[in-house]
This record gives sequence, C-alpha cells and structure tokens, in this order.
Amino acid sequence: MILYINACVRKDSRTKKLADHLLSEATEQIEEVRLQDIVFPNVDEDYLLKRDKLLLSGAFDDPMFSLARQFARADTVVIAAPFWDLSFPAALKQYFEQINVAGITFRYSEEGVPVGLCKASKLYYITTAGGYFFPEEYGFGYVKALAQSFYGIMDVELIKAVGLDIVGADEKRIIQDCINDITPL
Repeated sequence: MILYINACVRKDSRTKKLADHLLSEATEQIEEVRLQDIVFPNVDEDYLLKRDKLLLSGAFDDPMFSLARQFARADTVVIAAPFWDLSFPAALKQYFEQINVAGITFRYSEEGVPVGLCKASKLYYITTAGGYFFPEEYGFGYVKALAQSFYGIMDVELIKAVGLDIVGADEKRIIQDCINDITPL
C-alpha cells in the first residue's frame, strides 16, 4: 500500500501536480490522507494523560493511534508538502505528533535508541517553493531525520521545484522539467 500524505490546500497546488505525476502509474493501492480534512486534537494535559495511559496499557488498537497504524503498515510513503514560511504546513507537524507512537512506528532499544517499526522501504518528500532559499533542514531535513532515525525508512528521496515565483521565472517550464525527472511509481 502506498500512503499519500497530502499537505496541499490550494486547488491548483504545484506540489500536488508533482505528487500526482509520481503516483500516476502506481499499481498498488493508494491511501490518501488529506491533512486539511483532519481535525487534529488539542494536545493538552488531558490528551497526554489519556495517550500515556493507553500506551502504558498497550492499547495500540485505540482509535487515537489509527494514523500511526496506517503509517506503520505502508509499503511506500509519499508526502506532498509545499514550502511555506520556511517550513512545511503546520498540519504536517500535527500529523507527525499523531504518528510518533512508541510501540507502533518505533520502539526504544535497551540503550534508549529509537528502532524503526515501519514497513515502508521508501519515503518520497515532494515540495515546491517560490524562491531559491530552501534550507533542507527547515522541512525535508526534519522529515528525513524522522524517517531514518525513528521509523526505520532509510531510503528517503526529495523531489522539489524551486524558484517558481521569482520575477521572470518560467513557472510552467520549471514544473514540467521537474515532472520530466520524476519516474512514476
């Protein structure tokens, strides 16, 4: 199963165009998580107490952990997240807060080191940016670190189209050149 985490909100999202091309020939089942459709819980003390109690009792089948279970069972993960305000959309961070579950997506070794429990062998991170200022650690680097250090997904690929809003840039050509470089799944 391919898990498609869609953090795009614009109808004509450039990031989504790239993701759609990557997924265009997929023969595996695609499960899409549209982050704009999720009402994430308010993470307050009551929420954390409930979560801690469920984790302590091993109640991993609780609905609170459904996104984590879905992520852990995916064969391939595709994240489409535009580069906004020096990072990815806030909903993607909220999503990571929901899937970072010790006992489902990772566990800790006796030495306290995270050990990945996810099935996926590859994660694609797709993004677009209006400018060229694109420090990878502001978005992609964070996702790559989680994938490799916590989830056990070592093969992480960045697909990006940048400089789209620079005066004089040929946005359509930049997007098409990126599409031409993408090998569909």
